[in-house]
Amino acid sequence: MDKAQTPGKKALTPRGERTRAALVDAARTVFERDGFSDSRLTDITAEANCSTGTFYTYFQSKEEILDAVFEKAHEDMLHPGLPHVASDDDPVAVLEAANRAYFEAYKRNAKLRLVLEQVSGLSPEFRDRRRKRGEVFSERNARQIERLQSRGLADPDIDPDRAARALSGMVSRMAYNAFALGDETEMDELVETATRLWANAIKLTGPRP
Repeated sequence: MDKAQTPGKKALTPRGERTRAALVDAARTVFERDGFSDSRLTDITAEANCSTGTFYTYFQSKEEILDAVFEKAHEDMLHPGLPHVASDDDPVAVLEAANRAYFEAYKRNAKLRLVLEQVSGLSPEFRDRRRKRGEVFSERNARQIERLQSRGLADPDIDPDRAARALSGMVSRMAYNAFALGDETEMDELVETATRLWANAIKLTGPRP
């Protein structure tokens, strides 16, 4: 749960923000190194160079700080910063840039995705949060498909929501295999394949073949 959503928590001072951020970064290091089950709060506080009392000022449990770690990674993957595209007149170039940014962000967070797999198998609560965060990507992609349909650039007969779910799942699995499981696929190959499959699936038209 984000600090802004935690009942009864006061707004943090700048120093408090820095301490909380240091704890989140330390927790990520420990979780990626040891996995969730084998990580201890004392490992996190030692990594952050703070006391257990300081930890409980900001988080109530190991599960709560893990969710804060996931939320930070989610924001990185949702808003990774797209490579520059001169114009949206070329929808394939826009799609290619979005896929590349997603794959780069996934690569940065690949070790954490393995932790997510671990806790999702153990906790219904984390499975539900994972599903909801995944829906954010699908909903954004569905809106993009709708915009392309309105411009006459994509198949008007496909359902944007169902198509977005299928295509988002495909790209996510490609990223998981490449960066979490390490199948050593080259980045350019991933981007090209994902972009072509996306474009073909929605019959995307534009200046580029």
